[in-house]
Amino acid sequence: MGQDRIAANEQVPPSYKWQLVGLLYVAFFLNQGNRQIYSTVLTQIKAAADAGGLGLSDVQAGMVASVFTACYGLCVPLAGFLGDRLRRKWQLLFSVLIFSIGTLLTGLSGGLVALILFYGVVFGVGEAFYYPPATSLMSQFHEKSRATAFSIHQTALYVGIMFSGYFSGYLSRTSSMQWRAPFVLFGAVGILWSLVLLIFMRDTPNQKTAGSAARVTVRETLSHILSKRSALLLALAFGCMVYVDVGFKTWTPTFLIEKFGFTPEKAGFSAVFFHFVCAFFGVMAGGRLTDRLAARRKTIRFEANILGLLLGAPFIYLMTRGSSEWFCFAMLGLFGFFRGIYDSNLFASLFDVIKPQYRATATGLMLSFAFLVGSFSPTMLGYLKSRFGLSFGLASLSLSYLLGGVIILIACTLFFRKDCECEEVKA
Repeated sequence: MGQDRIAANEQVPPSYKWQLVGLLYVAFFLNQGNRQIYSTVLTQIKAAADAGGLGLSDVQAGMVASVFTACYGLCVPLAGFLGDRLRRKWQLLFSVLIFSIGTLLTGLSGGLVALILFYGVVFGVGEAFYYPPATSLMSQFHEKSRATAFSIHQTALYVGIMFSGYFSGYLSRTSSMQWRAPFVLFGAVGILWSLVLLIFMRDTPNQKTAGSAARVTVRETLSHILSKRSALLLALAFGCMVYVDVGFKTWTPTFLIEKFGFTPEKAGFSAVFFHFVCAFFGVMAGGRLTDRLAARRKTIRFEANILGLLLGAPFIYLMTRGSSEWFCFAMLGLFGFFRGIYDSNLFASLFDVIKPQYRATATGLMLSFAFLVGSFSPTMLGYLKSRFGLSFGLASLSLSYLLGGVIILIACTLFFRKDCECEEVKA
């Protein structure tokens, strides 16, 4: 297996593995930044037509985000399946181009149906085809630096959301196009970046095709994945995390506007800045530490996930309880730091129990399940907002984090040793 991997990579210079991370970093920045625009300008989209909005109710606004999340969840298994079989460069190009077109068209939407079509469906399908081939490709080049490479890549999520949270709010307030402006601008930039990927990304063969002509069958792939109870429990815990993440990112800007009277750009920025700056430090610390310890302590990646979810849960609850905006910001930051610890080993832990030739498919299935679970979150929080208030809805998300941490604890304690495929240990 190691020889296959070397054969696949021998035609590229050693520095390419970090150049690849850089190319994907910008793509993931756009992937996540474009997604955050909707949450940031949600109050403007909900406004009446004579104020430039589309007059959506809370439930309708949540439904648009739910359709996006559901489309993402339904399509991402196909992305994983294809990522183990087709050239990943072209799948990534397709993803960036389609989600960028969907973003641009969202800015031209004239009503609820158009929002659902362009943001929910086109944007959702495009985004779904990014992550499985991206992680599979990085894993192929980063054997011993896997968590570090994934952690660096993960910071693009944080930076993209922070930048989009502020800039989208600012642009929507100052541009004559209002909330439509950031969708059009970010979409156009993404289309241009797909051309950069076309020129500079190498068409690297999949690991299984580098030294063997054997084809991995669907039955063989599913049999391997479903036999790994650790992987199944990781997916279940990830569903708990994504339920929190989708609801948090969709409704926290609105929470800050309603509770503290923030402007859209201040709410969009504050909802993500403190959270993701601290997550940045959490993900980098978690990635570096677990890469150092993985050879000596097999379970370290699972333990990082447990720590992140269990210790992050109280701060989700506390961020909704204080009367001071700075108390809220502090809780958002602590929530973010432990979220970063979890993120640092999210897929690195999965790859500890899944063989390389099945990783893109496993990633796709895990994402699919998690985002289908998460698709209920925006609509549920919209309902809870109308019945009990948004503070209650956001506070309830802490229970999902607690549940996820307990699930991974069970996986680590009962099933990890049997399921382990750790390359660092077996080399």
